Amino acid sequence: MIEEFKIRLGYEMGGVLPVIHISGEITSEAEEEIVQSYDSIPQDKRVRVILNFSETSYINSAGIATLISLITKSSESQGKIEFAGLNSHFRKVMDIVGLTDFVLIHDSLHSAISQA
Repeated sequence: MIEEFKIRLGYEMGGVLPVIHISGEITSEAEEEIVQSYDSIPQDKRVRVILNFSETSYINSAGIATLISLITKSSESQGKIEFAGLNSHFRKVMDIVGLTDFVLIHDSLHSAISQA
């Protein structure tokens, strides 16, 4: 069963910490929405952006490519992307493809927010 992809941009810590909540499947169809969501964050708030995967059910190679391009885009402007809420399988995949060398991974959104 395919889970519908949904994305929501929210802000934590009094509106200063952007969090992109991603649910469902991250495939090539999700790329545009993920990039648009990131691009909609004001430049001065892109210093630290958290991607919350706690409701993500599937990530394919095109989805990983989207995440890599987002990490690259962020680092080019001296920002950083952090991941929160990855299940053990996704965490292992991120390690295998080498993304753990470029992003900080938090067990949960709560722990990501509390490490500000």
